[in-house]
Amino acid sequence: MKSSASTSELQLASWANEVKQRARALGFDLVGITSATPPPHTGQFRDWLQTGFHGEMAYMAKNAGQRAHPSEVLPGARAIIVVGLNYFTGHHDKPGRVARYAWGECDYHDVIKHKLQQFADEICGIGGSDTHSRWYVDTGPVLERDLAQRAGIGFIGKHTNLISRKLGNWILLGEVLTTLELTPDLPEREYCGKCHRCIDACPTRAIVGPYQLDARLCISYLTIELKGSIPVELRPLIGDRIFGCDDCLEVCPWNRFARQSPVREFGRRELPALMEFLSWDETKFQEFFRGTPIYRIKRRGFLRNVCVALGNVGDPSALPALEHALDDPEPLVREHAAWAIERIRTAAGRCC
Repeated sequence: MKSSASTSELQLASWANEVKQRARALGFDLVGITSATPPPHTGQFRDWLQTGFHGEMAYMAKNAGQRAHPSEVLPGARAIIVVGLNYFTGHHDKPGRVARYAWGECDYHDVIKHKLQQFADEICGIGGSDTHSRWYVDTGPVLERDLAQRAGIGFIGKHTNLISRKLGNWILLGEVLTTLELTPDLPEREYCGKCHRCIDACPTRAIVGPYQLDARLCISYLTIELKGSIPVELRPLIGDRIFGCDDCLEVCPWNRFARQSPVREFGRRELPALMEFLSWDETKFQEFFRGTPIYRIKRRGFLRNVCVALGNVGDPSALPALEHALDDPEPLVREHAAWAIERIRTAAGRCC
């Protein structure tokens, strides 16, 4: 006859197995379980904030306590299930580069949240009426990559992103915090070794050291999170990127295991030529980008990025469109259009 403690351990393992089966049935490629205790790198996260590397992302400091203590996010939390969804959809090198997660017609938050909502409901069904769960996809006050490594689904690379030995680093994460106790998985160890390709690949040297990112220099931050003017000295380094940057992800050797995502919403749609965007008013911008990640940086932020990209591409044929943008109602767009015009004319003068 088994002891009650042994029976309890078997029950926790049984629940954990059922939870994982439910996650896979919903289409998640990766799933792991960890405890709701403070993540292991909370100290490093506080140091990162104190250094100011988070830039204008004030929300990260505002909810730092919750990120360090999951029980403050969900009182009574005993386990955290971390899921991963593959979003790799091939390669693309057309001028006007966009981060791969934003290639489709749909925001990945919307794709994942419907799965997570159902998943959280099913977890409560497993645990019974006294079980409570709360889910997040990217926007919640949780140190998701830290938790993902402790849940065993991947490891944090030197570029500070999560890497899966099964899928590379093209992974979107989601979490469900629950009061249901579950047997945790073993954490994943780090497999970067001596590789530093991601550090070398960063155009702005935002990866200031292994596992250390100064977001204020990161092109993803500059083109998405930063709401005002992009620092002049960083504009030439942005190249033709108009939303985010994948350079540090692209060079990771673990991507040899990447495989095409079956999720239709992640498929790439064609974008117009860069110059055409400068003729778009607010209505046209909203019609085309509504429901996508690009929509959240608004027209002013997007056209700011387009101007910088055109200036860096350096094609004089873009001058009429940029000159038209000098009359844009948004001062931010006018400023960056003027910079792009000057950059193109200066480059043309050197060539002639």
